[in-house]
Amino acid sequence: MQPKDRCFLYAELVSQLVDLAGQQFNSGDSGQASETLKLVQMYAEKIHMGVSDDSKKLRNAELLMQRTSFRLEGIRSRASYEDRPVLEVTLKQLNQVQTQLMMQVFKK
Repeated sequence: MQPKDRCFLYAELVSQLVDLAGQQFNSGDSGQASETLKLVQMYAEKIHMGVSDDSKKLRNAELLMQRTSFRLEGIRSRASYEDRPVLEVTLKQLNQVQTQLMMQVFKK
């Protein structure tokens, strides 16, 4: 994978992992869903650390992160009280990454 492509590819991966975590929560497997959210956090950090001026598809990655955050917010609103802390931490991180991507897009 080329360094310029990483940001968008990681954003796609984060999006798919959030969908998977939602399915896991819906099926009652909150332990596995929490592990999936840890992967989301790890890849969100990679996006955060890898955003640069020469990244490709920054706007697409930013929009994807925005939609992913929205979906995660929906999952959080339906989650049990015990599951909410990990969801809130993940959501906060995704919102920060999305904001960083948006600032990078407008910087260009």
